[in-house]
Amino acid sequence: MIYEGQNLTVSLLDNGFAELVFDAKGSVNKFDRQTISDLDEATQAIAANSDVKGVVVRSAKPAFIVGADITEFTDMFAQPEEEVLAWVSKTSKVFDRFEDLPVPTVAAVNGFALGGGCEMALACDLRVVDTTASIGLPEVKLGLMPGFGGTVRLPRLIGSDNALEWMTTGKDRKGQQALNEGAVDAVVAPEKLTEAALSMVADAAAGKIDWQARRASKKAPLKLNSNEAMMSFSTAQAFVAAKAGKHYPAPHMMVETVKNASSLDRDGALALENQGFVKLAKTDAAKAQIGIFMADQLVKGKGKKLAKSATKAVKMNAVLGAGIMGGGIAYQSAVKGLPVVMKDINQPALDLGLSEAAKILNKGMQLGKVTPEKMAKTLNAITPSLEYSAIKDVDLVIEAVVENPKVKSIVLKETEQHVDDDTILCSNTSTISINQLAESLEKPERFCGMHFFNPVHRMPLVEIIRGEKTSDDTIAAVVATTLQMGKTPIVVNDCPGFLVNRVLFPYFAGFSKLVLDGADFVAVDKVMEKQFGWPMGPAYLLDVVGMDTADHAASVMADGIPERMAKVENDPVTLLFKEERLGQKNAKGFYNFSKDKRGKPKKDAAPEAYELIKPHQAEASEFSSEEIIARLMIPMANEAIRCLEEGIVASAAEADMALIYGLGFPPFRGGIFRYIETMGLANFVELADKYAHLGPIYQITDGVRQMAAEGKSYFA
Repeated sequence: MIYEGQNLTVSLLDNGFAELVFDAKGSVNKFDRQTISDLDEATQAIAANSDVKGVVVRSAKPAFIVGADITEFTDMFAQPEEEVLAWVSKTSKVFDRFEDLPVPTVAAVNGFALGGGCEMALACDLRVVDTTASIGLPEVKLGLMPGFGGTVRLPRLIGSDNALEWMTTGKDRKGQQALNEGAVDAVVAPEKLTEAALSMVADAAAGKIDWQARRASKKAPLKLNSNEAMMSFSTAQAFVAAKAGKHYPAPHMMVETVKNASSLDRDGALALENQGFVKLAKTDAAKAQIGIFMADQLVKGKGKKLAKSATKAVKMNAVLGAGIMGGGIAYQSAVKGLPVVMKDINQPALDLGLSEAAKILNKGMQLGKVTPEKMAKTLNAITPSLEYSAIKDVDLVIEAVVENPKVKSIVLKETEQHVDDDTILCSNTSTISINQLAESLEKPERFCGMHFFNPVHRMPLVEIIRGEKTSDDTIAAVVATTLQMGKTPIVVNDCPGFLVNRVLFPYFAGFSKLVLDGADFVAVDKVMEKQFGWPMGPAYLLDVVGMDTADHAASVMADGIPERMAKVENDPVTLLFKEERLGQKNAKGFYNFSKDKRGKPKKDAAPEAYELIKPHQAEASEFSSEEIIARLMIPMANEAIRCLEEGIVASAAEADMALIYGLGFPPFRGGIFRYIETMGLANFVELADKYAHLGPIYQITDGVRQMAAEGKSYFA
């Protein structure tokens, strides 16, 4: 044994080649401080041993190295800038020292080699991967860039164009694609990996592979003339500007760093990478995106834990109520291998539900993502029926009929008479109280809410709503089924609107009040999309939701929380609804929807909408971007805080993920609570107090005022 650390070892084989084996105590290998320290000590031990003829780097786990330990980043990034720079500079030099070993090095990559894991492989002279491997640099998804030499070595290995595409998108590559692009040197079957790597290092040591030349090219400036450089980097800048926009600094920084480092050697290029990494580490976008990663891990961990505790296995679903929503839910069940009965009371609705599933699959086929076999298998897993007898053997029923408490209660009560005693019943309601619906059931303990978002196949979130009488076994089984259907479950407690819609409707109310105070809805949409970062502004979102749906839901919310959510007098949403301007569903709402000459959908601000609103509106006036954002976001933030304080949602992290996954909250802001924290609780309180005169939705709770005074955090 040449070296034995806590997370890796180096042993000398009989043929004179050393194996550096990553084998951390946990389930995966990752670069935490201890592992980096081990790597540095191992490198020094190898360099000091004259018997070593070459080194193979491999993992003893199912994955090579999954990346850096993100949990250590948050504490590190809170340090002063010079300390973060010293840390990343010191760490990246560990990889340099390994790269400079006086013998050839080969990485044997299995499973995932991501982030720091990919950078470890890049520091080797040669790379062989097995057919299970995925290799890539996904740091952009955390608002960061590679910090251990990735921006230096990858462009010199595969060219700046390919490298920037890898890094700015964060997409990993399977073995064959990585081989085609020149990032790896061979792809082999898993059982041949170690043997192939040892053979490769032996060939290198024997002079059959010029490993010194390969290493030298990684340490030299990029081989680009001035015209090539100009074309490459201007193309990359345009690509990033179009894809990422101004809110995500990381991909822009990567292009700038590779561009400015293109004429420098390794040491000069690494110094630029270190500086760029630190600048990004200090951005709000990085804090938000790292926060999302941590929150996502929390949500997934909770979901898996609950699913493991499930005592009932769900092998067949039923959806009651076909149409677009029911069809979407049925498709999602079937496409994930969970057979489903789709029941309705009339054939045209069943036809619509099946056509919705077929439409999603057809689009997948056009994009090359769905095979004819998969389409047939998915559609065959959906059984349409007009009879209750078809659902007698299902394990879980999802009611998705019209959003009317009387109709839902009748359907649920009828359903209970046609299924087994242990069949779970769920309601896909967006606002109606689960406790209220449970009153019609003989066994309310096996009933809960299962709120899907539209379009079902695209939206990752499912809100699981626990009623007062819902059993833990029911929740566990529904969470397990949600995961089986490929969705992210977040469990919340019952209240009007649950979590997502409860915080959305004060945002809509803030918008309506602002328009009535003289704001132009197009200007508001533009600010909320371009500056705040929502995928749609409020007027456009209301058109997509449908004015009938929004007006009905606002009435439900007003009945449930009248002290804050009483309907806005002369609400533009209601004015449009009464004139049957329903939004996209009939091509007229705040906007008129049509197709351009190429047949592509387009929207234009509707003169009719302005005319309807004008008699009820104050004199038209311009509002600053800051005021528009404040007047819409304070109500949403306040209601999210109330949901947390009332125990509707268990944590700020889960609330953040629910809004990101359910509403498209801008990821670079990290969710509603991360947005409040980035602003600073004291600053949020001060801003909300400035608008408190506008009504109860702007008035903060005593809880947040106290937290601000005590300097507390929602993420402590």
